[in-house]
Amino acid sequence: MLLGLCLTPLLATAQNTVSVVRDAPMVKYNPMIFGQFIEHFDNQIYGGIYDPGSPLSDEDGFRTDVIEALRAIKTPIVRWPGGCFVSTYHWLDGVGPERQPVFDKTWSVEDPNTFGTDEYIKWCRKVGCEPYICTNAGTGTPEEMSDWVEYCNLNVGKWGRLRARNGHPEPYNVKYWSVGNENWGAHELGARTVQEWGPLVRESAKLMRSVTKDAKLFAAATSDPGWTMPLLRAAAPYLDYISIHGYWDPLFHVNNPATYIDCMMKTDAPEADICRTIDILHEAGLGDGRIKIAYDEWNLRNWHHPWHGDLRRGFDLEARRKNDINATYTQADALFSACFLNACLRHADWVEIACFSPIVNTRGAIRVDKDGLVKRSTYYVLWMYTNLLQPNIVPVEGKFDKLTHGDRQTGVFDLVLTADETRSHYVLAVVNKDPDKAQPLTLDFASLGKRQPRQLRATVLSGQSPDDYNDRNREHVVPQEQVLKVGRDGAVSIPAHSLTMIGL
Repeated sequence: MLLGLCLTPLLATAQNTVSVVRDAPMVKYNPMIFGQFIEHFDNQIYGGIYDPGSPLSDEDGFRTDVIEALRAIKTPIVRWPGGCFVSTYHWLDGVGPERQPVFDKTWSVEDPNTFGTDEYIKWCRKVGCEPYICTNAGTGTPEEMSDWVEYCNLNVGKWGRLRARNGHPEPYNVKYWSVGNENWGAHELGARTVQEWGPLVRESAKLMRSVTKDAKLFAAATSDPGWTMPLLRAAAPYLDYISIHGYWDPLFHVNNPATYIDCMMKTDAPEADICRTIDILHEAGLGDGRIKIAYDEWNLRNWHHPWHGDLRRGFDLEARRKNDINATYTQADALFSACFLNACLRHADWVEIACFSPIVNTRGAIRVDKDGLVKRSTYYVLWMYTNLLQPNIVPVEGKFDKLTHGDRQTGVFDLVLTADETRSHYVLAVVNKDPDKAQPLTLDFASLGKRQPRQLRATVLSGQSPDDYNDRNREHVVPQEQVLKVGRDGAVSIPAHSLTMIGL
């Protein structure tokens, strides 16, 4: 397993070893990989991050317990307002003193528009994160997208003056902007054809960049060259990122979450998706890294919202409550998420931004209700990655046993090694996917330039079983400090179904 190379991990029976690749340079990763996403879907905004009148909210209506939890995981960036929602959203409806509720054609509910651009920016400031606005490339126009940039970033002109009249005299200086969301999909209202998409992105980006020269611009893409190559041919000179999305347990219509072992068999899929996208960039003549990858929606489990896209049948709105069942979010979710983050970190020279989808409610890492919040297993994965890792990725190579399920298999371990600038302090983040057994992992201390110790301090997230989860007054899946003994051969025992971070 080598940093930045799209190779299948080396698998060998009864040989779990990892060593540093000699003379390979470190790569500093972008902390934006630990970003988040929030959408106007169900209870993510209203009753989630924004709940005026709640005793748990501040004077602006923002839930303070949510803000505190997001600060604890050092949330670097949050993408908003969608998602599919944005493809029928008109930003002017959500600014100013007189706002009218609108019918959200995407999710078939009324949106009060009380949480709009100004509230989002104020909330981001309180969280301490960068705002990342996704624009309406469905029912919107290039001019409407660039007007939104004007409203946020200028202090002159019609839209800059409107922001000032709305009580915000200083420009927001929003740096990150996306043209569209999943406009490649038939489920998206305002979907585009391959032939339409590239020119639309190009002209939208030209207008947006004419407002803010140094804006970071994204465009909705996929790991399919049939969609993304024409996009790049048309619009590459104006873009900084292509955005891809991934959900690997498709629960759109039927809420039957995959079992732990089935989820572990999916853990190699995100890296394969990243590698396909890197190949497209190379094929497009962009192998110099001018355009990076933003995985700006990702989660193991897709949101449950039957029957999205079946316009004759219509939604089962009450079924969305099934997303709120905390027992769904087990070590399967935690370990898949850790493997996803490892894949992004291994390709940190290409992947600069990723946004967990969503951060609050639905499949979120945080479940919020009127009485408080629950930090699900995925929350503690994010906490470990944002608080325990060193800032650079060290290329490693490993040989791992196979974990087999039917005719599928995956390496029993998934890991990354991080280091400080002087390579004197290391942290190894390692996932043991085995549901039942602790597994030995032999560390090559000589390749680290260190003497082999007798024991190592570690932080372990494992729970009592692979299906353990957190609920109100029931936190079973939380990081625990442990001491790992080092055998004579340099092997340490990694607990079953765990994410373990080891200081070296």
